[in-house]
This record gives sequence, structure tokens and C-alpha cells, in this order.
Amino acid sequence: MSDPLDALENSISALRRAIRDASAAGDSERAGELRAQLRRAERAWDTLIDTGEPAPAPLPRTVPAAPPAPPGSQLPAREHVHRALMLLGTPAAPKLIVGVHEAFFPGELSASKLSSLRRDEARSYQSSPGARPYYLCPALAHDLLTPVRALLTVSTWPLEQRIIGPLSPRVDFLTGAVHIAEAVHDATGSDGSGPSPAAVRLLWRFAANIPDALPGGTSGAESALDPQQVIEAARTEMDVHLDADRAARAEASRRARTSLREAQQLFGAPPQNVTPLRARA
Repeated sequence: MSDPLDALENSISALRRAIRDASAAGDSERAGELRAQLRRAERAWDTLIDTGEPAPAPLPRTVPAAPPAPPGSQLPAREHVHRALMLLGTPAAPKLIVGVHEAFFPGELSASKLSSLRRDEARSYQSSPGARPYYLCPALAHDLLTPVRALLTVSTWPLEQRIIGPLSPRVDFLTGAVHIAEAVHDATGSDGSGPSPAAVRLLWRFAANIPDALPGGTSGAESALDPQQVIEAARTEMDVHLDADRAARAEASRRARTSLREAQQLFGAPPQNVTPLRARA
């Protein structure tokens, strides 16, 4: 039988690595749980040192028996969605969220897991407003300030960023293309490895819908795709739409702040609660 002290010391080391990985992945909830487990393991170690006898409370179910999984691989679905949205920086539909996650992050995420996520987030907020560091919220329509179906955002974003105006879908597409291209550019590791094939394919799908973003104009191999070319092409077109889109979003956000309660600014209002923009004109 192995020495109980050795077993505890191995568990403490594993817990510390898991806390570091969870913190690096931005998973504050998981990190908090692991810290509580670490404190229990350290108290058990102190008990063994002081008395030479096993600690009264067993630890098998709270201390990992093996080294932790890769960072992020066992995060809940909402954490996976949050990371994908933060990389994009724009409201996004489930299919795109899943694509971004597969391209850049470990772990599994399926579109089916997102089907009830928005309702769960709203219920969580209603039961305990502000208890979580962020919530996954629907985008808001600029005219009625109602939820936009199938577009998710993050509650910590400015209200303007969570509103969808007439030009916002195109502006958000171009913004997402820039952020994906930057992530692909930065994905080269110290060992010389490049971005994942999934990341390159995702960038290609963006580039195929942006003028002058593809190598050779409209064709070429994915391996020839230049992230900087995609960024420049996306920003060139974005300049055409950006001012008008910002104005529409700013006007809608002003109405939202004066007519909606805080919860409605996150999750939207029923249509009957807001006068349509056209009726105000």
C-alpha cells in the first residue's frame, strides 16, 4: 500500500495544476471548486503530519486520482460558448459558435447543447440577478428591442454590441472575419506548428464571402490563404458600413436604456412593451 502522505501530496500537486489550467481558461467557477478541494486536501495532509493517523474525512471523491484533462476539455457548455463568442466579438448563431469552438478550443460542443442554453441563462438571472460573472443573452432587434432568434451574445458586452441593426449582420460578419484571421495568424506555436485545419477552413469560409480576401481572387488552395489579406479586405469593406451601423445601434441603445428594465436590456422585451421605431418617426 502506498504511503498516505505520498498520495495526498500527489493529489495536492494535481489540484494545483488543475487550478492553474482552469484559471488560464477563464473558468472561475471550476477554479473555485478546485481551490475548495485543495484546502481540504491540505488540511488532511496537516492532520497526518500532526497525528501520524489518517484524516477523519476521506478524500477519494474530491481529489483527482489522475492528472487533469487538457485545459477547457471538461468545461460546461456555457463556458465553451462564452470562449467562442469572446473570440468572435460579435453576436453569433449556434452553428458558427460550434465552428469557432472546434477550430480553436479543446473539448466537445454540439449545437444541440445550445438549444436550451438561452432559457437556462434567463432563468438563472431571474432567480439570482448578477450572481454569475456573465450571462449568455440573445441579441436585440434594433427596432423593437426584442430578442433576435438564434443569435447569442455576452451580457458583459456594451449594449450597442448586442443590438442588431439593418447593417449589423454584414458588419458583424466582417468583424468576425478579422478576429478569426487574427487568431489564425497567432496560432503558430513555438514548435512551428500552425493553426488547426479546422481553423484554416473556418477562415476560408469567411474569406470566400469578402471581396479580394482570397489568394488569386476567387480560387486557390487553403494553404495559400493569407490572414493579413483577409483582415485588410474585411476592414476595407467594413469602412463602407461602419458609421451607419454604429449610428443605428447607438440610437437603439439609447431607447433601450430609457424604456427597458435591466433584465430586459439583457434578454429582450415582449413586443407589446416597446413602441416600434417606425411609429416613433
